[in-house]
Amino acid sequence: MSAEAADREAATSSRPCTPPQTSWFEFLLEEALLETHLKKPCPDPPPVQLIVQFLEQASKPSVNEQNQVQPPPDNKRNRILKLLALKVAAHLKWDLDVLEKSLSVPVLNMLLNELLCISKVPPGTKHVDMDLSSLPPTTAMAILLYNRWAIRTIVQSSFPVKQVKPGPPQLSVMNQIQQEKELTENILKVLKEQAADSILVLEGALKLNKDLYVHTIRTLDLLAMEPGMVNGETESSTAGLKISAEEMQCQVCYDLGAVYFQQGSTSAAVYENAKEKFFRTKELISKIDSSSLHCTIDEKRLAGYCQACGVLTSSSSSTSQQPTRYSQIHCCMRVGNYQELVKIFLEDNVTLSLPVQFRHSVLRELFQKAQQGNDALDEICFRICTCNTVCDVMQGRSIGIQFNQLFLKPNKEKIDFLLEVCSRSINVEQASESLKRKMAAFLKNMCLSLEDLQLVFMISSHELFITLLKDDERKLLIDQMRKRSPRINLCTKPVTSFYDIPASASVNIGQLEHQLILSVDPWRIRQILIELHGMTSERQFWTISSKWEVPNVYGSVILGIKDNLTRDLVYILMAKGLHCSAIKDFIHAKQLFAACLELVTEFSPKLRQVMLNEMLLLDIHTHEAGAGACGERPPSDLISRVRGYLEMRVPDIPLRQVIAEECVAFLLNWRENEYLTMQVPLLLVQTNPYVKLGQLLAATCKELPGPKESRRTAKDLWEVVVQICSVSSQHKRGNDGRLSLIKQRESTLGIMYRNELLSFIKKLREPLVLTTILSLFVKLHNVREDIVNDIAAEHISIWPSTIPNLQSVDFEAVAVTVKELVNYALTINSNNHFWLIIQADIYFATNQYSAALHYYLQAGAVCSDFFNKMVPPDVYTDQVIKRMIKCCSLLNCHTQVAILCQFLREVDYKTAFKALQEQNSHDAMDSYYDYIWDVTILEYLTYLHHKRGETDKRQIAIKAIGQTELNASNPEEVLQLAAQRRKKKFLQAMAKLYF
Repeated sequence: MSAEAADREAATSSRPCTPPQTSWFEFLLEEALLETHLKKPCPDPPPVQLIVQFLEQASKPSVNEQNQVQPPPDNKRNRILKLLALKVAAHLKWDLDVLEKSLSVPVLNMLLNELLCISKVPPGTKHVDMDLSSLPPTTAMAILLYNRWAIRTIVQSSFPVKQVKPGPPQLSVMNQIQQEKELTENILKVLKEQAADSILVLEGALKLNKDLYVHTIRTLDLLAMEPGMVNGETESSTAGLKISAEEMQCQVCYDLGAVYFQQGSTSAAVYENAKEKFFRTKELISKIDSSSLHCTIDEKRLAGYCQACGVLTSSSSSTSQQPTRYSQIHCCMRVGNYQELVKIFLEDNVTLSLPVQFRHSVLRELFQKAQQGNDALDEICFRICTCNTVCDVMQGRSIGIQFNQLFLKPNKEKIDFLLEVCSRSINVEQASESLKRKMAAFLKNMCLSLEDLQLVFMISSHELFITLLKDDERKLLIDQMRKRSPRINLCTKPVTSFYDIPASASVNIGQLEHQLILSVDPWRIRQILIELHGMTSERQFWTISSKWEVPNVYGSVILGIKDNLTRDLVYILMAKGLHCSAIKDFIHAKQLFAACLELVTEFSPKLRQVMLNEMLLLDIHTHEAGAGACGERPPSDLISRVRGYLEMRVPDIPLRQVIAEECVAFLLNWRENEYLTMQVPLLLVQTNPYVKLGQLLAATCKELPGPKESRRTAKDLWEVVVQICSVSSQHKRGNDGRLSLIKQRESTLGIMYRNELLSFIKKLREPLVLTTILSLFVKLHNVREDIVNDIAAEHISIWPSTIPNLQSVDFEAVAVTVKELVNYALTINSNNHFWLIIQADIYFATNQYSAALHYYLQAGAVCSDFFNKMVPPDVYTDQVIKRMIKCCSLLNCHTQVAILCQFLREVDYKTAFKALQEQNSHDAMDSYYDYIWDVTILEYLTYLHHKRGETDKRQIAIKAIGQTELNASNPEEVLQLAAQRRKKKFLQAMAKLYF
C-alpha cells in the first residue's frame, strides 16, 4: 500500500461515524474543535488559513497569577494544535508555492521549525554539519524543505513590493502590522546570515541519488503515538509520500539557480552557477512525469531565467555557441559601444526577434543615463527610439509618446535616419500588402505632421515613399499640404501643442517624490520638500518610502516637531543618513548628518545631542572600515569623543544602546585597557552593562601575563558570563497535583541577554580579547557534568572549575555560543592555531572526525610553514595527537593510526600494533611505510606480513627497515633528523588528503 493510500485509509477508518459526504477539510476542522475546544469559525476558512489559526493558538502567551506574561506552555492542547497545523501542510503536499502565497514569513517559519522538530532534527546543530545521506528520508526532506524555503524567502525579499494604501488609522491594527513587520525583518536577518549554510546544504542534496519521503497525515499520526506503538515504521524508507530523486534535484536546482541569480548583481561570476542550475533544471523537467505533485516549476519563469543567464554570462570556449542578440546588447551597454547597439536594433527590425518589452527597457535605460548628464546619448536615444517606432508600425502597434517628443524639433539628419530605418526594415518585393499599407500610412502621417515643407519634400521624394504610395495617393497628399500651408502662415494664434500643456499637480508631486526618494544631496532634498509643501499641506512626506526608518527612540522626538516641513526634513535626512551608513556609503552619510545637525541646532538641544551621537558612531564605522582595517590607530580626538560619550550625563536624551556597545568595543579593539580599568567612572560601570563587561574584559586581559594568583577579575568576569547564560526556574503544579520544574529560557539573571552578549563580542577584533572570552566559554562548556570530550583553549586555567548551581546554566546555549564564537574568531584571523584547535575539538566532540582532522592539520600547518618547520609542542600536545589517532581509527585509516602513535612522547605500541592488525583499512597502507621511523613498529609489520603470507608487503617493510638512517647505532641527532623528515612528509601527505 502506498503512503498516500494508507493516509486516506487511516483518515476514513479512524472516524467511522463521519458521514461519507464530509470532506477531508471539514473532518480536520471537526477534529480540531473536538481536541482543543476552539470555537468553530463561520464561515469555514480555507485549509491554509487553518495553519494560521492553529499556530496562533499554540503560540499564544499565558498569564500567571501575578499577571506576568509567560511563553506558551508545552501542554497537550498546544502540541495537538501544532500537529494539526502540520497535518494541513501535509494535506497540501508541502507545496511551498501554495504555502508561501497564503502564509506570512513568521507563520511559515514556525511551521517549518515544527516540522524539523517532529522530524527529529537535533536542536542547536547546524544543518550544514549534518550528513543528509545518513539521515532518515523524512528527516533529510524536512531539512531540505526548510533550507529551500530560506533561500526562496531571501530571493522574494529582494523583489520590490507594491505599497498598500493605508486605510483609516487604527492604533491596534498599526501596532499589529508593525510587530509582524519587525518579526519578519528579524527572521530575514537570520536567514540571510545563514544563507551560505543553506546553499551548502542544498548543494549537498544534489549529490543524493536516492528517493526521499515527506511526512503525510499518517506518518504524523504515527509520530504522535507512544514510542512503543510505532515499531520504527516512521524511520523506514517507505514511510510518507515518496519524492523521487529527480523531483527533489529538479526543485533544488531551480531554487539554487534563483538565489545565485539574485547574488549575481554583486558578483558577475555567480551568474555562471545560476546558468548551470537552470539548465540542469530544464534537463530534469524533461525526465519527470508531468503528473508530478511535488515538483511544480513555473516553466515560463524558468525560460526567462535561462535567457537572462545566457545574456549575462559569456563563454570563452572555442566550442561555445554564437552569442545571442541579448548577450550582444548587454555587452554593448556595458562597454558603451552604442553605435554597434544601433546596428543590432536595425538588423532586428528585419528579423523581429527581440520582444517589444525588451526593446523599450533598453530605451528606458538609455534615457536614464542621458538624464544623468551624458548629453552624447541624446542622439543614440533618438536612433533607438526610431528603430522601435518603425518596429511598432510594422507590427500594428500605436506610436509611443517618446517618439513624438523627440520629433518636436525635426531636422534633416533625423529625417535621413528615419528614412534609412524604414528602407532597411521592409523588403518591398517580399512584403505583404498589409505591411506595405502600414508603412505607407506612417510616412504619409509623418508628412502631414511636419510644418517645414523642405523636410516634407525629403520624405515625399524618397524612393520608398514613391514605391509604397500610388500616384493618386501622392497627388492627394500634395494637395492637402498645399491647402494646409497658407492656414499655417496666416494663423495669428498658433494651436497649443499637446506637449506644451503643463502637467497636472498630481503628476508634478509624483515626479518630485520620486526625486526625493533617489536624492542623497541634503540641499536638493531641502529644495524638493519646499516645493512639495508649496503644492500641498496635507501630505506627510516622511512616509512616502518604506525604506526610511529611524530608531523608535528618535522617532517620537522627531515626529513631535510642530512645523511639518522641518519634521519631514529632519526625519528624511536622518533616515537617509542611517541607510547610507548601513551600506557603508560614509561620505554621503556624513553630509546628510552634518546638514541635519546644522538644522536641529537652531531649535532643539535634544536632537542636536542625538545627531552628535550618531556622527560619533559614523566616525567609528568610517575609521574601522578604512584606516583601522589597515592597523592604523584612531586619532586621539576620536578616542576622547568616545570616552566623552560614555561619561555623558545629559538628562532626557534618547540613546541607542548600539552606540554604547560600539564605543566599548572600539576601546577594547584599540587596547584602551588603562582607561576601562582605572579611569572609567564607577557610576557608569554600575549603570551601563557594556561598560561593566568591557572593564572586566580589559582587566582580565591586563592580568594574563601576570602571576597566577592574580585571578580576581577573571573570577568576576566568569560570574557575570555564567549569570548571562543561566535561566530562571519556576515550579508549576500540574493537573495531577505534582510539582514540575519549568525552565524559562527567555529570562536572564545577568546584566544582558545572551544574544546581546554575542552581538557585542562579534564587534571585537583584538586577538587577546577574543581569546580571553573564547577560553571562558570553552571552560564553561567543559564544566558540564555529562561532557565526554573536553575542548582545549589558551588561558583556560584562569577560570574557576566549578559552578555552585550547575542546573541553572543553559549548556545547550553555551555550546551554540562556542561554535558561533570560534567561527567568528576565524573570520578575524584564520591562521590562529589555538582557535583552529578549538574548532577541531568541537568537531571531534560532535563525532565529525574528517572535519576535526582537517582543522588539526590546518593548525599545525599555519604555525610550521606547511610542516617545513617543526610544529610547536604546545600545538600538537599529546591530547591533540591522541584525538587525531582516534579520528583516523574511526575513519578506518589504521596505518595512519600506527604512524601517529610515533608522535607521542612515549610511543603507544599497543594501539599501533592493534591498528596494524586490522585488514579492512581505508588508507594507502603499505605506501605509508616510508613514513615510519620506529624500528619496533617496522619489525612488527615484517612479522605480521610474514604470518599472513603477504610477501610483497613484507618486502616493502624490510626495505623501509633497512634504511641506513634508521640504524640504532646512529647518533641521536641523525635519528631525530630522520624522524623529523618523515613527520614532515607524512603530515604534508595528510594535509593534501584532508584539505
